[in-house]
Amino acid sequence: MTAPMARLVLIDDDAALLTALGLALEDAGHVVTPASDGRSGLAMAATPGVELVISDVNLPGLDGFSLCRALRERGLRVPVVLLTSRDGDIDEALGLELGADDYVTKPFSTRVLLARVHALLRREAARAGAADDDTVSVGALSLRPQRLEVQWRGHDVNVTVTEFRLLEALARRPGVVFSRDRLIDVSRGEDVMVGDRLIDTYVRRLRRKFEAADAGFDAIETVIGAGYRWRAS
Repeated sequence: MTAPMARLVLIDDDAALLTALGLALEDAGHVVTPASDGRSGLAMAATPGVELVISDVNLPGLDGFSLCRALRERGLRVPVVLLTSRDGDIDEALGLELGADDYVTKPFSTRVLLARVHALLRREAARAGAADDDTVSVGALSLRPQRLEVQWRGHDVNVTVTEFRLLEALARRPGVVFSRDRLIDVSRGEDVMVGDRLIDTYVRRLRRKFEAADAGFDAIETVIGAGYRWRAS
């Protein structure tokens, strides 16, 4: 399945890199709106119709982490790919905590970035093609894949695209143990190489979000040495 053409916002204060990446993305068939600082990038990213945001972490005015957090606080679930030249492990964990969907560490090849972008766009397109009434209900959990909506005991739970995919995989097969490697495949794509411990970060974030709605939430179980599963009723 090829990635669809999409409206992207690209944010980087390196003018040469901004131009080079913009041209590569346009050559791949996308419509690119560039921004050279965080505040203008945030305004563009919050515009209706934007389908994906690529942002450097080190930006003047408003850094990439703060931009990602601001989008999520506004309830905007547009996928975000963060770029950084700093310590990869630390930055990636923090970026995921703030709601980023993917992460690319500099230096990187344009081919790698395009693969990450296209993987996210394919997932979005597949989800948009699902029937609107394709609701997944497991006990107190309700998922609406097309809208990326999650409810727990009637309370809305805001999640990112990647968190939703991970949660959906677990919820569709209650009681089945998913290894970290398998959860990476279903949540980020088989062509994405990341450390398997990043799944722990996703699960930790999901648990916190559910616990905010229900302090007794315990439906995501850790199976020591194996992975995670959704508690079977």
